[in-house]
Formats: sequence, C-alpha cells, structure tokens
Amino acid sequence: MSDFDSFQRFLFEDLGIRGELVRLDSSWQAVLERHSYPPAVSSQLGQALAAVLLLSATIKFRGSLILQAQARGPLHTLVAQATHQKTIRGLAQWNGEVTGETLSDIYGPGHLVLTVRNDDSEPYQGIVALEGDDLAGAIQTYFSRSEQLATRLWLTADEQRAAGLLIQELPTQARDRDDWARVEFLADTITPAELLHLPGQELLYRLFNEERVRLFDSEPVAFRCGCSRERIESVLLAMGNQEVESILEKEDSVEVFCEFCNRRYLFDRVDIGGLFADQIKLPPSTTRQ
Repeated sequence: MSDFDSFQRFLFEDLGIRGELVRLDSSWQAVLERHSYPPAVSSQLGQALAAVLLLSATIKFRGSLILQAQARGPLHTLVAQATHQKTIRGLAQWNGEVTGETLSDIYGPGHLVLTVRNDDSEPYQGIVALEGDDLAGAIQTYFSRSEQLATRLWLTADEQRAAGLLIQELPTQARDRDDWARVEFLADTITPAELLHLPGQELLYRLFNEERVRLFDSEPVAFRCGCSRERIESVLLAMGNQEVESILEKEDSVEVFCEFCNRRYLFDRVDIGGLFADQIKLPPSTTRQ
C-alpha cells in the first residue's frame, strides 16, 4: 500500500512511547477541489485534518472526532472531522485577506473545540484557547491542561499533501523522562519537506535510527462526506412544514448545499408535498353512510 492517503502506527519497542504518522494525498485534493481556499487558509485546514486523524487513533470509539476552531479574526471558522473508519472531511470560512504566520495573526482571539461523538454514548467536548505559535502547539496545550499523557504533534500542509506526526507516552508502562526527552528531541529535527515526502519507513529511520522502532501496516484514508438526500430530508422535517412552505412561497423549490462537499440538493413542491404527506391532516369527511 502507498504511504500516501494512509495512516500508520509505530512503537518504540523498549520505551513506553507510541507514535502515529498520517499522509493525505488524494483525500486532501478532494477537499481542495470543492472549495477555493487562499494558501494560508488551506494550510490550516490541511494541518487540522492531519491532526484530527492522529487524535482519533489515540482513543477507542465508534463515530467521529471533530476539531473546530472558532475565532474572531480573518479565519473565523475551521472544522475538521475524522471517523473511526479513517474517513475525513473539512471546511474553513474566512473574511478578507488571511496573512501572517502565528495563530493570533490568522485567527485572532478564539478557542479550539475537540468533540468526540460516539455511537454508544453521549458526546464529549473539550475546549482550549487558540493560543501558541501554531495549530500543533494549541492542541498540545489541550493535552497538557487536561492532564492527559505527554503528547507532541508536528503538522504541515501544502497544495499537494497534508501530513502529521504524533508521539505519545503509553498509559500502561512506567515512564522514563529521559526516554521521552530523547525521542521528543529527535522528532523535533523533522522538516516539513521530510514529513510531506519521505516514505514512512525512511522517515522513521532518519529520525530514530538508534532506537528499536516497529512500524505497523498502513491503513487507508479517504475523503467522505456524510451528507445524503435522506439526511437533508431529516433536516427539512425538523424545520417543519410551515417554515419550509414559507420558503416555497418565495422560491419555486428548496435548495440546500452541503458546505463540506458542495453538493446541491433540490426539492420541488412535489418533493416537499411527499415529504410532509404523513403530517397533513385532512378535514373529517361530511359524507353520511
């Protein structure tokens, strides 16, 4: 299997440390094909997609993990979602020109929201200020403040690929701070070009050739939007017949766009009539038997 559009786990055999490596290629291009993002915006979105995939693999769940940035600056909304099946989707919204290098330049004041939607339990949500030099730093702040395991991320994205590297202490093994400091120092020598382009095995050898590292088989990653006509119908039903009919008084049809995949769903009067047919109460019959 190709190293691109893939997720790989690795393990330091003699240390209480694990790692993950993700590369997005065609899946990242599928996101970019649906919206025209300025370079500064697409870079943040690509990094967020790589990050949410890495984070989703650190927990056991069936559902989706959503990483969302909400801010009051130029890039005011960013959403990246990954599922337990290693599918991704994402979007970003901005105003005016997005420039600068730091999070404060790009986002302005804001916060980062991490939401786990598990099929078998209530959603869990964590929030941290959108602060630091980059998105990886803000996510690491979330881990440190929530008293979870020591975690480091390296994220990068360009117009062709997005990629990420994660290392994390194992919860079940005794921790040696010297081991963690050494591995963290070695990982910190990685460059964006290496993270984007080097095959996984070659990258890990370059970084950790003096450590015993076991690289597991790749798992495929794909772009997939969860929207469907049935789901849009559910949204219209939730709006109610009266509100939908008020739209039809001004327009010939109800038009809905999915922001993630830019797909267009059109419902004409016949569609809407059929959708709400079970809710229409007919007047009682006046015919006598």
